[in-house]
Amino acid sequence: MDLKKLLFIDRRWIYLVVAIGALIPIIKPIGLPVVPTEPVKKLYDFVEKLGPDNSVIVSFDYGPSSEPELNPMAEAILRHLFERKVKVLVMALFPLGGNEVAKKELARVGTEFDLKYGVDYVNLGYKDGGQAAMKRMAVSIPEVFPNDAEGLTTQGMLIMEHARNYGDIALVISLATGVIGEWWANLVNAQFGIPVAVGCTAVSAPKYYAYLKAGQMMSLLGGLKGASEYEKLVKDGYPRIGAVYERPEERKVSATTGMDVQSIVHVIIIAFIIFGNVIYFMMMRQGGK
Repeated sequence: MDLKKLLFIDRRWIYLVVAIGALIPIIKPIGLPVVPTEPVKKLYDFVEKLGPDNSVIVSFDYGPSSEPELNPMAEAILRHLFERKVKVLVMALFPLGGNEVAKKELARVGTEFDLKYGVDYVNLGYKDGGQAAMKRMAVSIPEVFPNDAEGLTTQGMLIMEHARNYGDIALVISLATGVIGEWWANLVNAQFGIPVAVGCTAVSAPKYYAYLKAGQMMSLLGGLKGASEYEKLVKDGYPRIGAVYERPEERKVSATTGMDVQSIVHVIIIAFIIFGNVIYFMMMRQGGK
């Protein structure tokens, strides 16, 4: 056997095997076990205590490049909040497409519930200024957002009567890439005492754990794994929502399916690494002889 030929196999075969491995769970879901971790369960349990008298801010602080990780997270959280009939104020502080992502996710999830715009939820749109906007919201949220994402005035909206400033907000959830989630933790939580939860991309999770350990965040959802854990809690807690995730069009883009894909691809990559090392040492042994 020509071991050298095996060691220097055309990389396109590797790409093909990885592609097949990624497609299998999308075509036929595997359903690998998902075990929710404590930081994720804390957010779920907190939302479980909320209801129609509570208002929550969901800030879309990410753009299109982070959608594969954070969209499933946003959908699971929005479904949970809407099912609990919590009043939801959506906004975006990320300048590169945050508002467009928020619009798309609201359009996707909002139709599943009997909701009235301006009463049950509102999309306040994008606001420039970052920390300055966050700080001013402690005085007046309607002043920072005089118009919603479509240019409609927020004055007179029933939902805004329950969200005058941070004193009326039960929780802030930042779905973040980059630094904006940190701002919610070190400004809004630290200065105003508002509970803050952050859902972030996996690559950002390590830095956010410092805020979680320091008590400046009450929950952290890290990457697709965190999204799949929250998805599982919502599906198990609410059979009606669980049925939504069983639809073929939802199943293909769910965090659970994403984790199946990720897990299989990781196994394939590890197998190729082991295979390459075994062939290498076999060649070394033959060369020694």
